[in-house]
Amino acid sequence: MDLNDLSTKEIEYLIEQYIHNQVHREILKRRLLDHVKFESLAEEFNYSTRHIKRIVYKSQDILYKRIESAEFSVDSFILQTER
Repeated sequence: MDLNDLSTKEIEYLIEQYIHNQVHREILKRRLLDHVKFESLAEEFNYSTRHIKRIVYKSQDILYKRIESAEFSVDSFILQTER
């Protein structure tokens, strides 16, 4: 399973749970959920394009590791969102 297999709500849940820096969360949401280009994100957050890419790639790596380690499953997501 990877991020492409997940729904928007599942991706948002993962970001909220595992990306602890508020700005990094916002950048990753804008990139993954809103499909904003790196250059536009750089302007929006007043960072260089290179820094935005680094934030996105490191944050995605964190999410991929969580998914691969089976710490996240669709069933656990459903249980969490029903509370």
